Amino acid sequence: MKLRQNVRHWAAKKALTTPVVGDMAREKLVDLHTRIFLEKADEAHREARRDHLDDFFAATMDSYVAALEAGYTEAEAREITHVQGNFDFFNHGWTEMMEIPGDELEAHFRRYEAFFTEHGITIDDPLGEFRPPAGIADAPATPGKLEKPEYENAIAGFADDVYVETEEGETVVGGTDEPEDVDPTQAPGADD
Repeated sequence: MKLRQNVRHWAAKKALTTPVVGDMAREKLVDLHTRIFLEKADEAHREARRDHLDDFFAATMDSYVAALEAGYTEAEAREITHVQGNFDFFNHGWTEMMEIPGDELEAHFRRYEAFFTEHGITIDDPLGEFRPPAGIADAPATPGKLEKPEYENAIAGFADDVYVETEEGETVVGGTDEPEDVDPTQAPGADD
């Protein structure tokens, strides 16, 4: 998968792993991810998906932190959450929201298989043990889109490693090094 990585991603990592600040950043990061992915969705389906995405992305914040704690890099931990999202989108037939084509889901799963297996995550159960006890909001599926998927927002060919586009527009394998003195208040919502 191809991700971006800049100082705000490093600040979000710092914020999510810092008491008090993490709660504020988490809420804003969930809002941000919901907004970004709803903008990719057909307008007619956006509101019906909002609560589901809010709940889903809130749960992936926990998997992100767990991946960091397990020793994954920031880019890898973030990619894990994006892969989980793509599993969920695929299961719902939300192909227009996917960042990778459906035929690359298995390859992405295999790259993080140890983490996914440890936490009960599968393509069919993208949250595994990170699913909240109360569950997540339902949203209507569009399974017909899987019959002739277009994946208009998916970028193919990046299934073998984590690829990161830097602030300078350069694509590097594995991500960038964490800058010194990362300020968690640069994370979305932390300055509130």
